[in-house]
Amino acid sequence: VDIIMENHSYLDAQSAVQLGRAVQKYNIFYFEEPSTPNVKTTKFICDALDMPISHGERLYSRWQYAPFFEDQSIQVIQPDLGNCGGLTEGKKICDMAYVYDISVQAHVCASPLSTAAALHLEAVIPNFVIHEHHVFNLHNYNRELCTVDLQPVNGRFKVPEEPGLGAEISPWAMEHSTKYTVE
Repeated sequence: VDIIMENHSYLDAQSAVQLGRAVQKYNIFYFEEPSTPNVKTTKFICDALDMPISHGERLYSRWQYAPFFEDQSIQVIQPDLGNCGGLTEGKKICDMAYVYDISVQAHVCASPLSTAAALHLEAVIPNFVIHEHHVFNLHNYNRELCTVDLQPVNGRFKVPEEPGLGAEISPWAMEHSTKYTVE
C-alpha cells in the first residue's frame, strides 16, 4: 500500500523533520506539504529526510516552482489547475518538472470539472505518478455539480473523451446557483 502523508503545511521545519523521521520506517510514498512552500525550508526538510517530498498546491506559477526544481528539494509537484493558470500554465509547469526528473500529481480538491481537467493533463505528461481523488468527490453535493460523475473503476480513471473537458456544469447546478446580471 502506498502511503501519502498529507501535512497541509501546518508544521514548522524542525517539526516536519521530527515527524518525518518518525514515519520513515513506513516507506512513505511521499511526504506532502510538510511546511509552507519556502525554498530554504523545504531544502532543509528534504536534506534531513530519506523520503520524497511533495509541494505545489500553494505555488501559482512556473516562476514560483523554478527554485524548487533547481535545488531538487521536491520530488513530486502538485499544481492546482484552478490556481496556477489553468491547463496551459499547468502543462508548462509539468514540462519544466520533467526536465528535472520530478513527478506530478495534480492537486484535485474541487469540483468534478477540476478532476476532468487534471485527468486530461495527466494523460499527456510523461512524469505523471498518481491521481488525487479527494473524498469531496464521493459526496452527492459535489457529484451533482457536473454532467459526468468521474469516479475510478477498479482503481483506474478513464479520461473523458467528449468535446472540451468532457464534462460540463450540470443543469442541477445551474438551477440551484445564485445568478447575477451585470448591466
